[in-house]
Amino acid sequence: MVSLLVQKYGGTSVGDADRIRAVADHVARTRRAGNSVVVVVSAMGKTTDDLIRLAHEVSGKLPPRELDMLLTSGERISMSLLCMALADLGVPAVSFTGSQAGIITDTDHTKAKILEIKPERLRKAIADGYVPVVAGFQGMSTDRNITTLGRGGSDTTAVALSAALSADFCEIYTDVSGVFTADPRVVTKAHKIPRISFEEMLELAASGGRVLALRSVEFARNYMVPLHVRSSFTWEPGTWVTEEDPQMEQPVVSAISHDTSEAKITVREVPDKPGVAAKIFLAVADAGINVDMIVQNTSVEGFTDISFTVPRLDIAASLAAANRIAQEIEAKQVISDDQIGRVSLVGAGMKSHPGVTAKMFSTLANEGINIEMISTSAIRISCVMRQDVVERAVIALHEAFEL
Repeated sequence: MVSLLVQKYGGTSVGDADRIRAVADHVARTRRAGNSVVVVVSAMGKTTDDLIRLAHEVSGKLPPRELDMLLTSGERISMSLLCMALADLGVPAVSFTGSQAGIITDTDHTKAKILEIKPERLRKAIADGYVPVVAGFQGMSTDRNITTLGRGGSDTTAVALSAALSADFCEIYTDVSGVFTADPRVVTKAHKIPRISFEEMLELAASGGRVLALRSVEFARNYMVPLHVRSSFTWEPGTWVTEEDPQMEQPVVSAISHDTSEAKITVREVPDKPGVAAKIFLAVADAGINVDMIVQNTSVEGFTDISFTVPRLDIAASLAAANRIAQEIEAKQVISDDQIGRVSLVGAGMKSHPGVTAKMFSTLANEGINIEMISTSAIRISCVMRQDVVERAVIALHEAFEL
């Protein structure tokens, strides 16, 4: 059956000339099978990191508009080289920047959000027999400036284009062969999951899973775009991310994720009255910082402690915002802790199987691991603990739940 599919290739997949030729060969084989293909590429290897380092060497200010102009050059190099490699194989291809592909974003430089896609030029290229090769991670804002989409932006580009073009599915090629039950670098017995639901993948991405960017999974779920996560080094079948099948019994726990990139902020002895917590988190939000887990202790004599986690890179800005509000609300002090880690269990079967929480806590207790914060959803349980025990917790839980 003839399909329209979008293939996204990450930085390691197009890391050098040999890899680009390998990708071109795979695109050509996909075309020979009778499919129409749209390709999205990331910058080669560490190009983006190199450009950021170069920017820091010449400037201490890094104007966001100019940083976006600089960083988008990496993907433009990849798209042009891939089109050249495809030409050598007799496959007609044409490259498009994000703006040429019709990707319209808001005006928030370095972390823009896609507002609309106008894919007319891509549709015409496909109809004319070409393979469109699109630069990922970028678009054009409503005020006609070049923007970048932030971390995982090429994944988001690929899924958004899949939705706009009504593609049959979207293949995300990376350096791993799919989504695993745990990080195989930590758990040697971790194995690949053949199929996982959008909701489970969202929870994994939000709680430390590094295979897919959270925004791309949100896009896929909202527009029902099936994803196939595969390796561009082995080309073997990977993990399908799709809508949950209500007729199939879901595993109690599908996977375990961990994250050691966050820090904890605690505001001590906060007056326990309406509106105080809102002031704290409004100040943090105004600083452009995403808060993850939040815990408020039971009030004692009219005061309480409020703890929350933020990305470790944002700890200085978080402390500044929290300290400013702490003075205003007459809280005792603000303290931070950057030596924490988080471990999460994710599984659609949790909704109908009691006892998962108890088993998780008893497993950690048997390992002598103290839990500092707890957060749950219908299909996820997350625990914050000391950073140095995270890997031990992941290994123990993977064995306890027989993944």
